[in-house]
Amino acid sequence: MARMEMSAIPASLAIPMEASADAYYELGLMHASGRSGPVDLVAAQTWFNVAFAKGCARAAAHRTELALEMSRDEVAEALREARRFLTRH
Repeated sequence: MARMEMSAIPASLAIPMEASADAYYELGLMHASGRSGPVDLVAAQTWFNVAFAKGCARAAAHRTELALEMSRDEVAEALREARRFLTRH
């Protein structure tokens, strides 16, 4: 499974600071379904965490569902990446 550092996102693909929680939720869906390339559950979980923190209640169900398919280390990595993103944006 491909891993992606949140800081490795090209500036042209970065979401504006005023982006809605739904925009982050959509990013999670893209990574979970493979619409953005190979399926990346860590990135999907990261974006669902960000979306939930920003107020998107729908993201909670997807976070829970994905966590069942992920190792503890992967879930922890997604949480770290989400925290890192949220503290910078």
